[in-house]
Amino acid sequence: MATYIELMEKAQQLMAEAEQVRQKEIDAVIADIRQKMETYGLTAQDIGGAAAPRKRSTGAKGKSAVKYRGPNGETWSGGRGRKPRWVQEALKAGKKIEDFAV
Repeated sequence: MATYIELMEKAQQLMAEAEQVRQKEIDAVIADIRQKMETYGLTAQDIGGAAAPRKRSTGAKGKSAVKYRGPNGETWSGGRGRKPRWVQEALKAGKKIEDFAV
């Protein structure tokens, strides 16, 4: 009978192999879809997608564009989450966020 550690190593190997097979299948599906779109003259908008084809993400995301600049050169994109301290302090001081728009 196999030990727990041996079974866990085997499971990890199988998961890695499954992910490789999944990625190959995804690549084949995407190639097939692109070929059919070209054949029929379809765009991403025609099938309810984005206006321009996007590449699959590798996990890393780019930085958002700067929308606000603070009095000491600090920047903020205005995205989700907590506001930077300089924004919070400016708002408490009675300033408006629009005062810092780039």
